[in-house]
Order: sequence, then C-alpha cells, then structure tokens
Amino acid sequence: MKLFDDPFDRTANLLPKDGEVYYLGKVFSPMEADRYFKEMMKHIAWQNDEALILGKRIVTKRKVAWYGDKPFEYTYSKLTKRALPWTKELLELKTTVESETGSNFNSCLLNLYHDGSEGMGWHSDDEKNLENNGAIASVSFGAERKFAFKHKTTKEKIEVRLEHSSVLIMTGKTQKYWLHRLPPTKKVMLPRINLTFRTIVD
Repeated sequence: MKLFDDPFDRTANLLPKDGEVYYLGKVFSPMEADRYFKEMMKHIAWQNDEALILGKRIVTKRKVAWYGDKPFEYTYSKLTKRALPWTKELLELKTTVESETGSNFNSCLLNLYHDGSEGMGWHSDDEKNLENNGAIASVSFGAERKFAFKHKTTKEKIEVRLEHSSVLIMTGKTQKYWLHRLPPTKKVMLPRINLTFRTIVD
C-alpha cells in the first residue's frame, strides 16, 4: 500500500491498526531547510555506526550522532552511546518539532546517509530506556527517500516518501507491532540527514 498522495491529511493515521503514524509534510522553508542541512553536515560530531553481529563488530558507512539534555546512555545493536550536549541548531530544530507535534523530547539520534546505497534494515525503536508508547519524531533533510513499515504479525506493508524538511511522527503502540526501515536504492545519489527526536527515561 503506497501513500504518496499530495495533498495529504496531517491528522490521518498512516497505519491501518496497532499503532499511530502521522506525516506532517514539510515544516521548514526551503531556505531554512538548506541552512540546517549544511550546518549539520559541517558541525555534527558524526561517527561511523557500529553493531555487534554474531560477536563481530561491524562498522557501517552510515554515520550517526547522539545528543541530549544530559549524557544519556543509549544502547542498540548491543553497543552503548553517550549523548553529547545540544548544538544551537539542534535546539532550534527541537523547539520547532515540539511545537509541530505537541510532544516534548530530551534526546535526538541523527543518521547521515551519504547516498541511496546506504539504508537501514527492518527494526523497531523499542529499547528499554525509551518512553513506553512515547512519540518519536523523524525529521528529514536532503535527498527524498522511501520509508517503509511492516506489521510484525500480518506482514502488511505501508510506504511513504520522506521529503526534504519533513516530519513523521510514530507514537502509540507502533514500535510494539510494526517494524520500519529505510530501503537502499540505486536511484538516489545525494545525501540525507535524518533526526529522530525521542524521550529517554532514566
């Protein structure tokens, strides 16, 4: 099932059941979006992501960074990261996203995909230290990419295109019942930065 229709309804739940996902579309002007993209490419403390798979440490081409209100520890793929202090631009983005979504966030995981060959496999953001059923706001800058959801039981799939400067909200029981991924593609040659604002519970 594809949801590429334009115009779209910001209040429409993209999922047919067992969760809530809302696509808010573009929330920044083209000039603002380009500025934020350039600033983050230059000033975010990017590092190649790592994962432990079958006891082996795998280093990905995709780069990541982790920021927050304080040095939160965040563990995924069996590796732990410690949050860095917010940058000026990230705080500005957080304020806008909180205003748009009506939710408050205390941390942000950033991903840098250099081109369409880099993606993310099926997974859920269900780590134990994340707020239970809390909202996660996904903000996209740069290349437009397809984003997919798959129900854990029925295997039903939903797809949406994430535009430059757009916001997608995942909330409710989405992480419990749905997987999501960023599929790789040979059609995209430009980089994309994705920010996922979330709430860590101490």
